[in-house]
Amino acid sequence: MEAGMIGKNRMLVVLTLLCCCFALPSMAEEASWKVGLAKTVITPKEPMWMGGYAFRDQPSKGKIHDLWAKAIALEDAGGKTLLCISTDLLGIPKIVEDRLCEALTQRLKLSREQILLNSSHTHSAPVLEGALRDVYPANEAEKAKIVAYSAWLVEVLTDLAQEALADKVSAKLSVGSGFAQFQVNRRNNKEGELRQLHELKGPNDFSVPVIKVTGTDGELMALLFSYACHATVLSGYDWSGDYVGFAQLELEERYAGCQAMFFQGAGADQNPLPRQTLGHAKQYGKVLAAAVEQLMIDDAFQPLEPQLNMAFREIPLPLDTIPAEADLTALLEKGDVPDYTQRWAARLLERLQKGDRPERDYPYPIQCVQLGKQLLFALGGELTVQYALDLKEAFGNQTIVFGYSNDVMGYIPSERILKEGGYEGESSQMVYGHHAKWQQGIEQRIIDACKALYSDLQ
Repeated sequence: MEAGMIGKNRMLVVLTLLCCCFALPSMAEEASWKVGLAKTVITPKEPMWMGGYAFRDQPSKGKIHDLWAKAIALEDAGGKTLLCISTDLLGIPKIVEDRLCEALTQRLKLSREQILLNSSHTHSAPVLEGALRDVYPANEAEKAKIVAYSAWLVEVLTDLAQEALADKVSAKLSVGSGFAQFQVNRRNNKEGELRQLHELKGPNDFSVPVIKVTGTDGELMALLFSYACHATVLSGYDWSGDYVGFAQLELEERYAGCQAMFFQGAGADQNPLPRQTLGHAKQYGKVLAAAVEQLMIDDAFQPLEPQLNMAFREIPLPLDTIPAEADLTALLEKGDVPDYTQRWAARLLERLQKGDRPERDYPYPIQCVQLGKQLLFALGGELTVQYALDLKEAFGNQTIVFGYSNDVMGYIPSERILKEGGYEGESSQMVYGHHAKWQQGIEQRIIDACKALYSDLQ
């Protein structure tokens, strides 16, 4: 009897071990992401000064559709969490970014690398505190509105993040890449001659990367998509997300219950052309939404394993020589320069005369994220398209590159654009309040920093 019992026990042990071995792959397959979603309207409740066009001379008048902020919280199988917030804003300046990240850190215990902020760069959204300080002749009452709205925005986005983080459910992520061709390199193709052109010149990136989020039951939860193109179809005085806003509305209408989130790419030198009409804004929104829908119809997605890695770093970007006081005085005496140029010169001259020397470099934010095997870079500023091409060459064509992320402090020209000058390479620095353009070597400095940050994840 004892020998028989020992034999049976041994057999049970063997069977148990075999069951466990065969169960391991099944358990791995069942591992999933946890995803939380939230969105809220951020349309100002009163007329305010709008950002993006220097010719505007009064506050907003109305609304085409609401501006939105949307959040997604991603948690991998090991408990690592990333919070992404997309906004229908021109760009988040550093003073607002710092306040928001501090609030998220204190209230939600997130570290800096866990926070990714992106602005759609619509030119029909409110000016924020610390942005475009010399561009608009806003009076003190209007400036007070800007400060108040910026403070309110930090509170709203913090609440939004908390909601997304508190409501995570099991989900699956997958990635695909579509195509849309309404961006035009504005430096190499004249807008007024577009209809006569038979060939478009200059670098571009027509890709539409898409991350699909589905529930474990297959139900569509969210679509995260990107495109590299200025949101500058509209230029009036009505709040609007521009073509980006229409694309998100189109997708949320097509897929009930889905949260559509747009992340602006490296489109600082790319314009949607032709433009200037509401019809064009709706058209491009439909085109972009159709690029996403094509992937959905063809089920052209690859699954992303629930594994998350991320890193964040600020690197010093050197600025060029500080202008001489005599040159600034001469600029103030000229009568053929824009008003904002004179306001810039007057402000800088006053600083210099007080002995207040401008900073010689700027803390530029770089973020690197891996979702499964999908590599994503989120870079600050108005990023020109060459950076996306550089990073795709270095890391593979499926690499996703966001511009307008975290801090939007000015244009980030390629080395070629910096040498050529023009608006993106030089004069835009005045618009953003910097005392000079960037020093040469900017492109290699940023790409090298991206490579170093990627190495930190390995």
